[in-house]
Amino acid sequence: MSAVSDRLPAFPWDKLEPFKATAAAHPGGIVDLSVGTPVDPVPELIQKALVAAADSPGYPTVWGTPELRDALVDWCGRRLGALDLTHRNVLPVVGSKELVAWLPTQLGLGPGDTVAYPRLAYPTYEVGARLARAEHVAYDDPTRLDPEGLRLLWLNSPSNPTGRVLPAEELARIVAWAREHGVLVLADECYIELGWEADPVSVLHPDVCGGSYEGIVSVHSLSKRSNLAGYRAAFLAGDPAVLGDLLQVRKHGGMMTSAPTQAATAAALSDDTHVREQRERYAARRAALRDALVGHGFRIEHSEASLYLWATRDEPCWDTVAHLADLGILVAPGDFYGPAGAEFVRVALTATDERVRAAVERLGSR
Repeated sequence: MSAVSDRLPAFPWDKLEPFKATAAAHPGGIVDLSVGTPVDPVPELIQKALVAAADSPGYPTVWGTPELRDALVDWCGRRLGALDLTHRNVLPVVGSKELVAWLPTQLGLGPGDTVAYPRLAYPTYEVGARLARAEHVAYDDPTRLDPEGLRLLWLNSPSNPTGRVLPAEELARIVAWAREHGVLVLADECYIELGWEADPVSVLHPDVCGGSYEGIVSVHSLSKRSNLAGYRAAFLAGDPAVLGDLLQVRKHGGMMTSAPTQAATAAALSDDTHVREQRERYAARRAALRDALVGHGFRIEHSEASLYLWATRDEPCWDTVAHLADLGILVAPGDFYGPAGAEFVRVALTATDERVRAAVERLGSR
């Protein structure tokens, strides 16, 4: 029996450890801009909701409480412009990475089926295909793919790592093509509330889906917009037939979000004030880091949304990683996200104001 891990590539972040050690040895300490993990406090109203639900001795439901489902439906209508959603159109999940990794398996994909994802992409899309023993293919334009055997098409707007935003007309064209060929569209929209130079649009918006959710599901996370990465709070919205099947699979697998997390998620989605405040923090950090990188000789591409700057000095990405590590700054090499990123690095905005100031000073000193 072969180990499941044999199907997987080497874990990319392990390759960054020597550069992390170099950056940590800097006299001023490391500025870690490599992983997009939140560093700001969890908003008080969310913490209070979690604590209030802490006495939860019974099993939670996989579908979530009615209050949570109400909050999911309301948020999708209010923030995404989705029309006429019901509880059948939403499903909470245990963090979006778990969903991405296991979705092909839960959908019943396997040998002979193909999963497609962008040329520059979150590595877990490929991991999910490998776990299911399905084929995988990267694309520049998904409508140029051979639809034969293509079962799952990942979209990612705003993009991780590039921050690129797909306009509504482009999303509509892709959704129409996928429906024509019977391909399920999964839209990873975890950064949709973090648009800077563009206004991201959801596949659930009527301008994209035409008012029908057939064949489309969007993925959302509270990790970035509400600083809840530690809560593992995420959800799906879209095609009720697809979500109904997933609900049954996940019931059998016991894949349930904890009851306190469900209460905290409902509270988080009901409040927009803390999201605006967090956006302001990220906007200030983004402006400071962008100016410093450009002044240091970098070129920024895309990056019109999300929590990252996609930057290059037109050299191999690992040379850039080494150069910045010598300054005590750790970033992610672009080839983590595919060969097309070989001359780029991804710079996260998720560091404290003090650490961002340190990075800016170091970039300005050379």
